[in-house]
Amino acid sequence: MRTKCYLEHKETLLKNSIKIGVTGGIGSGKSLVCKLFEIYSIPCYYADTEAKQLMINDQNLVGQIKSLLGDSAYLADGNLNRDYISKKVFNDRSLLEALNKLVHPAVKQDFEWWTLNQTSPIVLEESAILIEEGIYKHFDKIILVKATLDKKIARIKKRNNWSEEAILERMNNQWSDEKKEPFADFIIDNSENKSLILQIDAIYNKLKN
Repeated sequence: MRTKCYLEHKETLLKNSIKIGVTGGIGSGKSLVCKLFEIYSIPCYYADTEAKQLMINDQNLVGQIKSLLGDSAYLADGNLNRDYISKKVFNDRSLLEALNKLVHPAVKQDFEWWTLNQTSPIVLEESAILIEEGIYKHFDKIILVKATLDKKIARIKKRNNWSEEAILERMNNQWSDEKKEPFADFIIDNSENKSLILQIDAIYNKLKN
């Protein structure tokens, strides 16, 4: 339960945690990087996964999404109509931006409450659009996970069974690694030619000191 004490001291409590944003393009392997950080007992909030749950369970957000996209945004059982939503927003940037403006504040608040319930002095949030949407400003440090184009395509094909054309179309809607790099405090190369563990260990040692 969100107590009065939490509300009164939220800002102080949040400042006690070092908040790290982990981001990267589709197929970069940022979720794997976060899983490896969890070996060090650093908890991770997976923003994309939690956003989908909020879009189903947060009734205020559900109402806002229906007002924006129509009742067809949800199936009869209350789950998201993902095909419908994708078709509505994929080629309509203004509509996508409007949807993000509804979802992002809900995710930000949920992450804050999640952070308050963690005991680790370091917490992570994994999100694909931390930099593009300006969310990086709310974090103490940013980790960018990057990989070569061929490695990304191979991973996505294996995971999602998408065509290369569909993958490239999705990538073209994201910022390139080169455009994201100036915003990153740490860069992890996940092209399989460098050890992920060694890179993560080096970053962890810097964060804890």
